[in-house]
Amino acid sequence: MSKYLRESQSKIFANNKAWVASKVAADPTFFKKLASGQQPDYLYIGCSDSRVPANEIMGLDAGEVFVHRNIANVVPNTDLNVMSVIEYAVVHLHVKHIIVCGHYNCGGIAAALSHSDMGLLNPWLRNIRDVYRLHEKELDEVFEKHGEEARGKKLVELNVLEQAKNVIKTAAVQKSWMENRYPVVHGWVFDLKDGLLNDLEIDFEAELQGIKKIYNLEGWMSRKGSVV
Repeated sequence: MSKYLRESQSKIFANNKAWVASKVAADPTFFKKLASGQQPDYLYIGCSDSRVPANEIMGLDAGEVFVHRNIANVVPNTDLNVMSVIEYAVVHLHVKHIIVCGHYNCGGIAAALSHSDMGLLNPWLRNIRDVYRLHEKELDEVFEKHGEEARGKKLVELNVLEQAKNVIKTAAVQKSWMENRYPVVHGWVFDLKDGLLNDLEIDFEAELQGIKKIYNLEGWMSRKGSVV
């Protein structure tokens, strides 16, 4: 291992010890409580981008938010990883809020807008290109009037909205809402330029009602009635 690699790893362990010391100084029982289990109110589904740390931008501590991250915060129903995270968060952790959070200047969105062959990333990026296809007219109009940057920002927002809908389509979310009136699904965008979160103000109950005709599951819906 090179000297640089050894030093960079050593720095992480030094930072870890400093973090532990600061937590214990503020609350001597912090790690005892952390080891006892987790009861987060929030599931955060965000982008893997290193500039968007979930806990920090939400002002939350360890144990307060359950996190799943991937390229461009995509929620495909064929991805067992994200589907398992949603199932566990809703059914076992009983989260009250699910947040799909994108960010402006997203590399995944930019890659989806390009025509480059990205190899293994191609099928993943197709999920984002499908969002473009659904909103092609709107995005083309934005591009014609305001240019490439504006189109990219708009696709970031539309991708968040579509991925939030994918969360709402899941059986776990629909069942829990019917039985408990939670979780509520939100769509946010993080702005790297000022550090602020922007709420896209999804009307969760309206979206749930809107997908009812196609995405309800007949077996338990016929016994329980409407999802809202």
